Amino acid sequence: MARTIARADRVVREELEAFIRPRHNVILVTNRSDGRPQLSPVTAGLDQQGRLVVATYPQRAKVRNLRRDPQVAACVLSDDFGGAWVQVYGTAEVLDLPEAVEPLVEYFRVIAGEHPDWDEYRQAMRDQGKVLVRVTIDDWGPIATGGFPPELSDG
Repeated sequence: MARTIARADRVVREELEAFIRPRHNVILVTNRSDGRPQLSPVTAGLDQQGRLVVATYPQRAKVRNLRRDPQVAACVLSDDFGGAWVQVYGTAEVLDLPEAVEPLVEYFRVIAGEHPDWDEYRQAMRDQGKVLVRVTIDDWGPIATGGFPPELSDG
């Protein structure tokens, strides 16, 4: 059986966004006050401006960390755990209610499409006190896949 060869493909911004748009499993990395990383598995999307967006609650550690230090990293994973991934880096902003309501609508759309009742959704976001984390991506690594190093290939 042929071995799977690891890849690390450098991409331009448009290719990065095309890779991220259908992928919603993300590990978000923020900085704790003592400098250690804090990792959060989140559902994320890419908004129309190419920013990574995450809906969450203001009490979560990631939000507290981002209010103190907006620098963030994220690993965007494929649905298949063995599939391709990419690491992105950027600066986050936390949008609180009521400013967050319409961006939360866009978040839902980029993850799941249209909601059957947008007024109900907006009210649910208010009732739950949701916030939106929006990351402006300013750097990224290659789109990578796991596997054997090329020098160990069968061919």
